[in-house]
Amino acid sequence: MNSLANETSPYLLQHADNPVAWYPWGETALTRARTENKPILLSIGYSACHWCHVMAHESFEDPATAQIMNDLYINIKVDREERPDLDDLYMAAVQTFTGGHGGWPMTLFLLPDGRPFYGGTYFPPQPRQGMPSFQQVLAGVYDAFRNRPAEVERAGTDIAAALQRDHLGIGGMTSELNADLIAAAADRMKEAFDRRFGGFGGSPKFPNPMNLEFLLRAGDAESRAHVLHTLRRMARGGIYDQIGGGFHRYSVDAIWLVPHFEKMLYDNAQLSRVYLHAYQVTGDDFFKTIACEIYDYVLREMTAPDGGFYSTTDADSEGEEGKFFVWTTTELRQLLGDRARIALEVFGATERGNFEGHNILFVSNDEAVSAERLGMTIPDLHAALKSIKDTLFAARSQRVAPGLDDKLLTAWNGMMLASLSEAARVLDRADYAAAALRCARYFDTHMRDGDRLLRTARGEKIGTIGGFLEDYACWIDGLLELYQTTFDAQWFVRARGLADHALAIFRADDGGFFDTSTAHEALIARPRALQDNATPAGASMFARDLVRLEAYTGAGVYGEAAQRALALLASALREAPQAFGEALNALVGVVLGVSEVAIVGAPSDAATRALLDLVQKPYRPDVITALAPASVAAAHESIPLLDYRVTRGAAPTAYVCQRFVCQMPVTAPDALAGLLPASITIA
Repeated sequence: MNSLANETSPYLLQHADNPVAWYPWGETALTRARTENKPILLSIGYSACHWCHVMAHESFEDPATAQIMNDLYINIKVDREERPDLDDLYMAAVQTFTGGHGGWPMTLFLLPDGRPFYGGTYFPPQPRQGMPSFQQVLAGVYDAFRNRPAEVERAGTDIAAALQRDHLGIGGMTSELNADLIAAAADRMKEAFDRRFGGFGGSPKFPNPMNLEFLLRAGDAESRAHVLHTLRRMARGGIYDQIGGGFHRYSVDAIWLVPHFEKMLYDNAQLSRVYLHAYQVTGDDFFKTIACEIYDYVLREMTAPDGGFYSTTDADSEGEEGKFFVWTTTELRQLLGDRARIALEVFGATERGNFEGHNILFVSNDEAVSAERLGMTIPDLHAALKSIKDTLFAARSQRVAPGLDDKLLTAWNGMMLASLSEAARVLDRADYAAAALRCARYFDTHMRDGDRLLRTARGEKIGTIGGFLEDYACWIDGLLELYQTTFDAQWFVRARGLADHALAIFRADDGGFFDTSTAHEALIARPRALQDNATPAGASMFARDLVRLEAYTGAGVYGEAAQRALALLASALREAPQAFGEALNALVGVVLGVSEVAIVGAPSDAATRALLDLVQKPYRPDVITALAPASVAAAHESIPLLDYRVTRGAAPTAYVCQRFVCQMPVTAPDALAGLLPASITIA
């Protein structure tokens, strides 16, 4: 066993018995590199990464390759999900070395002080397709380090300087944050629409939930129609697990058919929320069904005993990518008997298959077409498909399952907490509310030290890594949504305290935010992600939090901080909006304003519930809600929006305000409806 044996990351533990003398990132390895004047080989990946497994089997498990690594380098292994700061920083370096290409596994060669001087991604064990072998790279890089030190030093200095420049804000004025910018961004996104298959661009194709959210809330009719078209095509494709629910990470093609088979908590947290919103705006049960299937999958397979949510499941099982998820027609006939003809028709399964001789199941036609071809009514088809899915799910459960990365990450749990909390009130699902509360209580007990968050935990072992900006931002979002479902003020108090702490430890001089806090270790540059990736940029999510906190408190410091951070991105939002979906969502709140609804009334009272439902059941993305169970004749203890809110007579009463300027209080749902911003609906 090497030095990874006591780590919490399943990815690092996968490498604990390699013959490579791996170290985790930390002072032990860095000090040894400096003392021995050895270059550092830094390998970054994650547990569900297919090509990470491939390179591990080919090179890191090979004794001859390991011997070269151990003789020439100090070898450090990093889980990108535990350390997004290192991943972002060194990915930028790799993209510089490769002319813009990046990915995992990421392979970097560093000077003893951490400056990168060469890097790439996957290297094969033998030379092929113009790529050198990994052993050749190891020998060549070390030769340069020993025999051409001035050249290596210059490369490291240049890259470090570039990384420091790249993580500075890009500048802008708050006056540029206006409705014209929102419209221009939405129009620019249209240029990348794939109008046939949905989504944006060609292959590979990612779901881009933040962009879909932005177009749903701020796009024109054409853009909103494209969102719904995209959601339908994705849910009918192989990127969606037709048997067990939940989305795989992305599609390797442009038609959503062949996925990269990992399932990530962050994708399913964000997509469940988009499908929930699509149901709100359309009333179409199709979107509700997909959302609920995602929640059911997460609660069934991705939930820890204490209430947190696991990170990922692998793409591979038994050494083969996708093996757990695919079928042959022979298997389908054996398992389903007479029902097999229905499965073959609906799921497009053929003798030849669509993936290495097997079938990735997808919905091949509209249900009306399939029902007609099968000579069935649509209700009978629905019943048959439920029976078929149950049978196939039971059979699949007997297979060797993909590996589970069972660490808990605060940011990703915050996304799932937000989605479950919102679904609980929109769909009247007490089980979703209970799951959200269990998650919140676990993190409140184990992952919070006052207003300081921790990043990761696994089982009973709590990690020591302090929370990054994305952890604070996503967790605050989850707490604000949980408050609006439970109206337990403690969750709002937690959210505000964390936001105040985050403002103190992440703020940059130009008004933006760094990803690491003042308490994190100093790296060769202080990471500052401006663009969204598969998860929201921490600064953009935090800006959206701050907009809502200003609405709850009237404290202008929150809104001003959000505006200053977004102003840095103004030109980028106009020119490259696809990279800034979460910032655009925050911008909508800044420009159009947030409506504040304060309701006074017992939560169990039917009249109170009628007022709440009118506010919360439709899609009103820029409305926040607070509830006091009885009249508040003075300043509210925790939530300023509830200050001096009293009932009119004995009836539950609603106050609708914007920037704390309020309309006359009302008690009747019809009167309340006339004061609220119109909900977004699509026929």
